[in-house]
Parts: sequence; structure tokens; C-alpha cells
Amino acid sequence: MNTLGKDEIKKILPHREPMLMIDRVVEMERGKRVVAIKDVVKEDYFFKGHFPNNPIMPGAMVVEAMAQASILLYHSAYEDRLGGKVPIYYLGSVKARFLHSVVPGNELRIESETVRLFPGGGLVKSKAYVKTIEVAEAELVFAVK
Repeated sequence: MNTLGKDEIKKILPHREPMLMIDRVVEMERGKRVVAIKDVVKEDYFFKGHFPNNPIMPGAMVVEAMAQASILLYHSAYEDRLGGKVPIYYLGSVKARFLHSVVPGNELRIESETVRLFPGGGLVKSKAYVKTIEVAEAELVFAVK
């Protein structure tokens, strides 16, 4: 599993539009690393209020994209164990820094790496980029039920 399209992502993530924040996976090293893409478009629902005359992707949505990429990373490690079931994920802790704005027309590239994964959850480090510019970084702790 090196790349995934939106249909394949929907088989793994419980999220659907407008909350699905991953459009494709362009790299996957099973259980170790994932690189996912979110195409940021002016039609994204959150731009209606954040901000109408100066649209900026909310930091919470950047973190949500990082969390979804991390779920894909978790799934790649435990796919056989999950047996096709889509578990429920809980984000337990987020330590994030936001460095630059993300605006419509940007391609948000999320790179998540495993710090520690175990059957009940994990700790993942994630960075988000627009082109070569790092826009955010986060440590995410999550649980799986």
C-alpha cells in the first residue's frame, strides 16, 4: 500500500465530506510513515466564516488533517488485525504549533511519522507543508476503540 485514492481512504476513515480532510496518500511506509495531501479549495466549508474576505484554513482543520493522516498510518500497521472493521478513534492530546497560514489554492502536504503505535492507540509526530514551507507541526496522542 504505497498510494491511496479517495475511495480507498473512505474504506479506512469513518469521516465523510465535509469533514474528510485527506484527498490522497502519495507515500506510505507501513506502520512507520505516511504522506497525505489535502487540496485546499475556496469551496471548503470553513472558509465561509474563517474569514469571508481573507480566507485562512483554521488551525483546528490543519490538526484534523494531521489526525486523519495519522489514522491512516495506524491502519497500515494494524490492517490485518482490524479485519476490515473501521474503528472509532479518539484524539486524546495535541501539542501543535502553527507557523504560516494555509489559504485556498494551496496543496497541504501532511507527513506523519510513528513515535509509538500499539493496538489501542499511538503517538505520532506530524508536520504540514505548503510546497517546501512548513506551516504546522504537532504531536498527536490517540486511542482506538
